[in-house]
Amino acid sequence: MSKLSHYDETGNVKMVDVSGKEVTTRRAVASGKVLLSAETLSVLKSQKNPKGDPLEIARIAGIMGAKKTSELIPLCHQINLSKVNVTAEIRDDGIYLEAEAVTDSKTGVEMEALTAVSVAALTIYDMCKAVQKDIVVTEIRLETKTGGKSDFERRS
Repeated sequence: MSKLSHYDETGNVKMVDVSGKEVTTRRAVASGKVLLSAETLSVLKSQKNPKGDPLEIARIAGIMGAKKTSELIPLCHQINLSKVNVTAEIRDDGIYLEAEAVTDSKTGVEMEALTAVSVAALTIYDMCKAVQKDIVVTEIRLETKTGGKSDFERRS
């Protein structure tokens, strides 16, 4: 089993040194769900939410969140993002979110994709809480990552 990379040999927390790594194109996709009632979904579909269109605002919020990842997560590297895209889709049980982040960097973009999905989900929660109080944000997870030392793809 690999050791945790954010600790030095004496057990102190550290930022990972990526100075010796190669710059490669790195891509990550994360997903999440916001579970909503049939009533709330009906409000969303009818475009009558008192605070506006939560899906479009959540998309923009997710992109903004990805850009702020290193400010939110203490040991996360600042990276230049080449692309961030967030999609929000109404499904039978709520909203399915997916975020893609891409960079040419020495370190990956998993945290940026996960942050984008998380912020988008919280935005939907915030915008729908006037209609529904028992909203559930769930299943935020990494789906794929490419570039760098190893790739990852979640198996269904």
